[in-house]
Amino acid sequence: MKIATESFFNRITKALDKKLPFTAYNQPESDVITGFFQKNDDLFHSKNYSESGFVFAPFDNAKQSILFPLSKSEICTTTYSDISRDESNSYFKVISNSNNEKSTFVSLVQKGVEFLKRTGVKKVVLSRKAIINTSRFNIEDTFKKLLMNYKNAMVYVWFHPKIGLWLGATPETLLKVKDDSFTTMALAGTQLFHGSLDIDWQHKEKQEQQFVTDFIINNLSNSLVITGVSEPQTVRAGNLLHLCTIIKGKLSQQFSLHQLIGLLHPTPAVCGLPKKDAKEFILENESYDREFYTGYLGELNVESQSNLYVNLRCMQVLRNETAVYVGGGITVDSIPEKEWEETEAKTNTLLDVLIKKSN
Repeated sequence: MKIATESFFNRITKALDKKLPFTAYNQPESDVITGFFQKNDDLFHSKNYSESGFVFAPFDNAKQSILFPLSKSEICTTTYSDISRDESNSYFKVISNSNNEKSTFVSLVQKGVEFLKRTGVKKVVLSRKAIINTSRFNIEDTFKKLLMNYKNAMVYVWFHPKIGLWLGATPETLLKVKDDSFTTMALAGTQLFHGSLDIDWQHKEKQEQQFVTDFIINNLSNSLVITGVSEPQTVRAGNLLHLCTIIKGKLSQQFSLHQLIGLLHPTPAVCGLPKKDAKEFILENESYDREFYTGYLGELNVESQSNLYVNLRCMQVLRNETAVYVGGGITVDSIPEKEWEETEAKTNTLLDVLIKKSN
């Protein structure tokens, strides 16, 4: 059902006020916003990924994925070309202790580098979160700002009263499936955007991106047919640039969507390589639960298609504060101080949109 833009955003606010589950999202390079509005507050989980609906999955693939079933939801869409928005954003204020955050993260990265040197593991992705005071959070205003500033990302807001409220703008596709064809991507490396996509990538960044590409190809080619691998290209996400390789292939009747997702998630871009060793290090050494950060989300078997995205550049809205999640890939060549600076750039890519910084 297509409705007016104002009515669509009003419906988001009403669903949140009534504590009913919903998600609203915008596919990259599209002017269509889609909403799933669940008719009750039951908590559903995907059992084998044969269901139809919207899935929201955690980083830890040992935990269950949340599903808004198509049969239990009302679907609405709207279109937009421009959305008016308040530029002041005075209700956001960073309150975290950056000095303590920095020393903690730098120590974690150093521990990660030592782990890689000791074990021969090629890469581990380490993360942190910045805490922001949001005493007057406005969901419509925040979602609109993300939509207008991240037109080449999957922008979303997601809420369930038994789980919480999340928003994000992710540039990374986990998996697209239509009929018997699938597309995925290897995304790694980060630089600030300074007006041009014509930049030089350093050895560490190229190596990190190649690790991700090789992992995906090697994992999938044992069970599926790979039909195409693009050359690495520079892509933009907000004020950040990344290296991206597109990988395409064919599904078989003997290989389910659930099995394909299991091969991909968590990818080396959000976990590391080998995946098992990197994941164990993350769960044992990161000082918090990532929950749905670096998980994935998107349409599952909707009109014979699945469009799933890695949950990057995201935030979790709590009672009086918001957690912004960021991370980076660590290799033996990583310099802890520079890794901190990269996470600061990723934090600012959201904060520059959401807050008007004061001197």
